[in-house]
Amino acid sequence: MTISRKDRTILRELAAEVANIAALPIQQEKADMWRRLNRLEHGKPMVWINEIPWHEMGSEVQLRTSTEFCRTQERWLRHTLYQWKHMRCDMIVEPKVFCPFVFHDTGFGIKTQMINAEGDTGFSDMIVVTGSSRFEPVIKREEDVEKIQMPDVGIDQKTTERNYELLVDIFGDILSVEKRGVGNIDIVEGWNSHLYFWFAPWDDLVQWLGVEESLTCLATRPKFVHQLMERLVAAWLHRLEQYEELGILTLNNGPHRIGSGGFGFTNELPQADFDGKDVRAIDMWGCSTAQIFAGVSPQMHEEFALQYERRWLERFGLTYYGCCEPLHKKIYILESIPNLRKISISPWADSEEAAASIGDKYVLSLKPSPAVLAAENWNLEAARAELYKQLERTKGCVVEVTMKDVSTSRNDPRRLWEWADMATEVAEKFV
Repeated sequence: MTISRKDRTILRELAAEVANIAALPIQQEKADMWRRLNRLEHGKPMVWINEIPWHEMGSEVQLRTSTEFCRTQERWLRHTLYQWKHMRCDMIVEPKVFCPFVFHDTGFGIKTQMINAEGDTGFSDMIVVTGSSRFEPVIKREEDVEKIQMPDVGIDQKTTERNYELLVDIFGDILSVEKRGVGNIDIVEGWNSHLYFWFAPWDDLVQWLGVEESLTCLATRPKFVHQLMERLVAAWLHRLEQYEELGILTLNNGPHRIGSGGFGFTNELPQADFDGKDVRAIDMWGCSTAQIFAGVSPQMHEEFALQYERRWLERFGLTYYGCCEPLHKKIYILESIPNLRKISISPWADSEEAAASIGDKYVLSLKPSPAVLAAENWNLEAARAELYKQLERTKGCVVEVTMKDVSTSRNDPRRLWEWADMATEVAEKFV
């Protein structure tokens, strides 16, 4: 692979900007604040924005390099610089670029049949995040359970090393180049879709069974559901064991998104017996969620999700639970997760009830509603009042605030900029 002089110049100029930002003392100060939060010390709620509609952010994030290899790096650099400039909150910039391991993963052997609102199949445009779709069931009978295959994983060492050498040649005198494996959701774009832990077996099953069918089966075909979960969790664990054996797990105790929440800075990971080389799941953060269980009772949540999810979560050093599902009435069942550290409190949850149950036993990972950014008329003061109310309700808890699932800003990026400034200001009032 040859990198053109133009592409090289573009990347190096962007990298120099990132390096200057990464050298600021505030980076270490913010990292320490995240560490204190993650060890359950009271302090200012930490604020971060992710899942941004980058296609609406304008010319500042427009790519100018010519190859996909270069564009992947350019995308990360431009996004980092844009967010630092316009919606910083408590983000952290490190003087690094990442070279992900290149590897193959055969997956679970099932092709999802997705149909969009217009009836088109093969709907997969990730830019069109506001569209609706439905799933045509591909698992219907007990014999279909065997369709779920055990993934086979292997590393492409040659391509990984080639990529690493290219990145060192481009960036090595400006930013350090670090090989990264599985464990970081923030470096997946443009690379390998398995480069992060998003253990959400019910996200898989609703696509294979159909949404209504999945929920109906909990009551009408419980044995069938247990067979599916047993098979699927076994497949996930089979993949995890290969990750460990191949040495492609990566520590995520830094400025890396954990679950659906904030950064994973912690001094509690890796474990004391970590050899500095071979990362194990126990040295990492893990996560799980059962988003489709929003309307499912705590008892059924335990029976059909949590008892299986614990088998995954217990492999990790610290864990995060939840995403969009409201969990305020289920905190007591989550306490059965022995290494649980953070719980997602989504816009659909009662934050006051959740706070009463969580106290300071876990990080309360608060998710403001992104709908405020998509309203026809932008109302910053309404957004301020809502965030203030939520932080009042969660006083006494250890809180992180993550604005996510931002499908659109109505092509008005300044809404996000103003929300970031406002949220930073409001959080300072709750030190």
